[in-house]
Amino acid sequence: MSVSQFPDGFLWGGALAANQAEGAYLEGGKGLTTVDMIPHGSHRMAVKLGLEPRFTLREDEFYPSHDAIDFYHRYKEDIALMAEMGFTVFRTSIAWSRIYPQGDELTPNAEGIAFYRDVFNECKKYGIEPLVTLCHFDVPMHLVREYGSWRNRKMIEFFTRYARTCFEAFNGLVKYWLTFNEINILLHSPFSGAGLVFDEQDNKEQVKYQAAHHELVASALATKIAHEVNPANQVGCMLAGGNFYPWSCKPEDVWAALEKDRENLFFIDVQARGAYPSYAARLFQEKGISIVSEPGDSEILKNTVDFVSFSYYASRCASADMNEGNSSAANVVKSLKNPYIQASEWGWGIDPLGLRITMNMMYDRYQKPLFL
Repeated sequence: MSVSQFPDGFLWGGALAANQAEGAYLEGGKGLTTVDMIPHGSHRMAVKLGLEPRFTLREDEFYPSHDAIDFYHRYKEDIALMAEMGFTVFRTSIAWSRIYPQGDELTPNAEGIAFYRDVFNECKKYGIEPLVTLCHFDVPMHLVREYGSWRNRKMIEFFTRYARTCFEAFNGLVKYWLTFNEINILLHSPFSGAGLVFDEQDNKEQVKYQAAHHELVASALATKIAHEVNPANQVGCMLAGGNFYPWSCKPEDVWAALEKDRENLFFIDVQARGAYPSYAARLFQEKGISIVSEPGDSEILKNTVDFVSFSYYASRCASADMNEGNSSAANVVKSLKNPYIQASEWGWGIDPLGLRITMNMMYDRYQKPLFL
């Protein structure tokens, strides 16, 4: 079949996130989140990586999320501009700490719920479909300080309570949902990805993959809850995408690229297929990881997502001996420079065909609708 145009109902739009846009970081009853603690400047990467703890704000640092673009106060004019551009979908996120400022309360913040109802109603006024992420790099800081964030299994309870609150409060306004933004970034930027801060004695790989298990169980439970609240709800997962190319046709380089792809796709393999992939057992053994699970976790994971979403910034290159002197700049996901494509001033490869390659790989692997 030859397709020369996009089908009716195809969703065209744009995206932002609460932490990138809203500002008003302590207004409306909102609590502090992880992203509110990440400064601009020389300490930024160490904080993102969980290597330099940030439990309190410092007066000598600038925090971009605190003001952002002031979407909190200007959302009506911003959404009107989106409508003027012809958007039919608007991907955004709910700030967890606007709904539960501390994260472990039993009662949600009514002012936060009212704000998002207003935002989604404004979208509907222009015929724009909201696509809403529940957790876009903004774990409430109280949960980081008191529980260690996602290294603690109690987070599953807190997240699913928050998710149910959102599904019920915005039922009829939102039908497309994502659980965790770029869930694989947990491995590459642990504090921004999952609120993880490391001690010197930590086995970092153990901590990251145990946190990943908790997030995967929480995501599957949220998916189940969304379908119970309204069977019309569609829930997706979200990956920081972009295939790894082998640096050469040397078999060791091809294997290295496959391993790097598996590292990123591990999460989506679970969320889209409903079980840990077979390669995970070897991966955990090689990294000295022992996942602590509870009876019933395997059954919970069978609540698979309805669609797969991903971001695409650049393709990547991998070799058997990743050469630090040849790595691309400005990436938390390490890559070799690709000599066959141009790079942006920021150091990211400009690779439109790489997007097509990624889309084909993702659909071949999961056979689920894709959302870019």
